Amino acid sequence: MNYALRLTAAQHAQLRAHLFPGDGKEAVALLLCGRHAGQERHVFTIHQIVPIPYAKCDRAPLHVTWNTDRIDAVLEVAAAYRYAIVKIHSHTADVPRFSAQDDASDAVVFDAIASLLDDDLPHASLIMLPDGSLLGRAILSSDEHHELTNIMVVGDELRLFGAGSGRTEEFMRRHMQAFGKGTTAVLRSLAVAVIGCSGTGSIIAEQLVRLGVGKLVLIDPDRVEETNLNRIINAKKEDAALQRYKVHVLAKALARAGLGQEIVPLPINMCTPDAVRAVAACDVVFGCMDGAEGRHLLNRVATFYCLPYIDVGVKLDADGKGGIETITGTIHYIQPGRSSLFSRGVYAMAQVEAEEVRRTNPQLYAMHRREGYLRGVPEDRPAVISVNMFFAALAINELLARLHPYRNQPNSSYATVSASLTELLFDPEPEGAPCDLLHRYVGRADMTPLLDRAALS
Repeated sequence: MNYALRLTAAQHAQLRAHLFPGDGKEAVALLLCGRHAGQERHVFTIHQIVPIPYAKCDRAPLHVTWNTDRIDAVLEVAAAYRYAIVKIHSHTADVPRFSAQDDASDAVVFDAIASLLDDDLPHASLIMLPDGSLLGRAILSSDEHHELTNIMVVGDELRLFGAGSGRTEEFMRRHMQAFGKGTTAVLRSLAVAVIGCSGTGSIIAEQLVRLGVGKLVLIDPDRVEETNLNRIINAKKEDAALQRYKVHVLAKALARAGLGQEIVPLPINMCTPDAVRAVAACDVVFGCMDGAEGRHLLNRVATFYCLPYIDVGVKLDADGKGGIETITGTIHYIQPGRSSLFSRGVYAMAQVEAEEVRRTNPQLYAMHRREGYLRGVPEDRPAVISVNMFFAALAINELLARLHPYRNQPNSSYATVSASLTELLFDPEPEGAPCDLLHRYVGRADMTPLLDRAALS
């Protein structure tokens, strides 16, 4: 079992302010965390921070003690929602390890938690160092601990701790020269989901493999057809004739590169519980879909499971005379707790509802369209592989910019990057206000119904 933890940049800043108030003494806080309890990976996601008041602690430069009675209110909430409880304290010196005193404190705290919750689920203990870096361990019992191998802070930048310890493959050395050994090592440690494996998705997957990403999860329910052979990388006429799934064709081609990645093809719709859980176990998600329903669902997944989400949209408008009037595209970087595709006006809920009806009940959709209750869902638009290549490369560079900032302006200026190939213009936009619809779900993770949507129960 692999154990990981994710939090937002705002949560990280709040914790750092409490744990390092400037007096040189250690401090402590409790965290209520959602959890993705997968078969291979258990991910803690911070939902609520409960600072332990300084006046309730015995604080010194090298230790902090506190009365565990403070945990009672937290236990009540954890029991009601199956949250994990995570203890975090500061080390005022740069000592990146748990001390014997930390071991003794954790034994007392987590024995009490285990006896009162009696749920056999892991909890965790974290240390924050003066530079804001984090290390931690999942605690299954007083004598069974497992290192948190991946702790990710999701904000304008992606900060990862405890990752990238594996060896660097020879084929990655040119990337090291461009982005540094740290960036390539982190890429090797990442699991990335690509949703939609056609025009832009197949190109993004190809780039991720060549960059050395460690695990790739491909999700798309559709099969290869002759009409999309002009835009799916590595698809052949034989694949269309045999009606092979896009994800299987893509996975087979990527595996032939022999670069050592784990590639997981899932020929299922994103709007299913299995797909949601597969994405929840990843570290980054790319959305390469045209529709509103899938995008809205990915917004929710990113919020609930504290994931960075990069959305790719390409639009070609015909001029009505057999030509193309405009060629545009947009890359959206979505971070949990901030603006969403919905709050940015990319889609409306009426579109989401219409697409859901079309997917789940085509007859009802047709009837409602005839009767004027629903507006039509856009049909497939034309695609040009060179355009898809351009915007897929922008999306990958967006990920690299978040892992290893290289732009002259701060990443906060590039929440959205729109480009027009007909005008040769780039139009970046900064981060907006938090999404009122989703903000309260940050770090909520697994719940019933999944993503708080009855359709996924």
